[in-house]
Amino acid sequence: MSELEADVVVVGAGLAGLTAARGLVAQGASVVVLEARDRVGGRLLNHDIGGGQVVEVGGQWVGPTQTRALALSDELGLTTFPTYDEGENVIEWRGAPKRYRGPIPRIGAHVLADTLRAQRRLEKLARTVPVEAPWLTPDARTLDSQTFDTWLRANTLTAGARTLMELATEAVWAQEPRDVSLLHVLFYVQSAGGFDDLIGTEGGAQERRWVGGSQRLALEMAAALGDRVRLSSPVRTIRHGEAGVRVTTRSGTTAHGRRVIVALPPVLTARIDYDPILPGQRDQLTQRMPQGTVWKCMAIYDEPFWRADGLTGQATSDVGPVRTTFDNSPPGGSPGVLLAFLEGDHARRASTISADERRRMVVGCLTRIFGPRAARPDGYVERCWAEEEFTRGCYGCAMTTGAWTSYGPALRAPIGRIHWAGAETATRWSGYMDGAIRSGDDAAAAVLAAL
Repeated sequence: MSELEADVVVVGAGLAGLTAARGLVAQGASVVVLEARDRVGGRLLNHDIGGGQVVEVGGQWVGPTQTRALALSDELGLTTFPTYDEGENVIEWRGAPKRYRGPIPRIGAHVLADTLRAQRRLEKLARTVPVEAPWLTPDARTLDSQTFDTWLRANTLTAGARTLMELATEAVWAQEPRDVSLLHVLFYVQSAGGFDDLIGTEGGAQERRWVGGSQRLALEMAAALGDRVRLSSPVRTIRHGEAGVRVTTRSGTTAHGRRVIVALPPVLTARIDYDPILPGQRDQLTQRMPQGTVWKCMAIYDEPFWRADGLTGQATSDVGPVRTTFDNSPPGGSPGVLLAFLEGDHARRASTISADERRRMVVGCLTRIFGPRAARPDGYVERCWAEEEFTRGCYGCAMTTGAWTSYGPALRAPIGRIHWAGAETATRWSGYMDGAIRSGDDAAAAVLAAL
């Protein structure tokens, strides 16, 4: 047990919390960061696969328009490398794998035309959304009262187009179209700058990775903050009032400050006890922001054999349960790593079977798509963030119907001396690393102004 004093207490040592702490310290404020895990990085985590190489079992990519993440990377002296994208992609469509080059798969022209028409309608609607206040969107109530699935059924003519949009929904939110408010989809598209920005590799959110793994962003920031960061300190209670804040951990450590920044996914902010309790609007909001469900699985081979076959390692399947794959090999190309995602309903079902069954299922999908050499990986890695106490899901959250229009203003608004940060609170690249960093900057600026 110990007593700590600082101007600001930061709860959470993910990108948002560390960025906020870094910004506060740079302006002369004293800070203590309380992190529940025994490490920093939140939903970023490197995994050692031997030979000095790592893969990321959490967030990993950065795109060219995610300028704040790239700027932080430069400030920390980190470098990136391109996601392998040379050759042909594969789509498993109606039971048969088909190879194609570029972003457009070789399936029926009528399906592609229908998909493009739906995407254009979606982006036209998204441009009407003010990302700082989605509840002020024209006709917001109507948009927020329907799921994305409802909209797709009304705005597509073919089952194929609905399948492609379903695949995209799983890839972005790790949820199903029926789980997500249409207004939230529109906000996300506008927040990223366009639908292709969300799902694309070259020019999109999956364009590059960090040499040495994405967790290095957090590790470098934490190293500079030194003993201001306290690990294995899950916060139990936040008392707040005119005299300041008093933050207590499960182990009994207490941190006193003038302000507190809670940099956690919204669903986890509700699992802290507040004294006095938070307004009902805030708690009702967090009840409507469920985290996605995803298993991130990687099969490791002595070499990336698919490259010799002229393939990028990127594949999409309408069969599943693996719906999306990438070449996730280290910068030098060895060993070869195939990344396979189980998302949404497929991930939920995968959580009910044994690890051995899950591995056989994933490797079976990779073999079906990439051939018999995929059947014999030298190693296998998997992670489900929904099973983790201090995460409870990935990639981020998705607002349910009615949440934005009924409770949206409570997402970012401070409550007395309590401020909020995290990828889900960002207005630009919400839900992504770039958004988390931006939210940390914004929280630090708000607290400095209040101090």
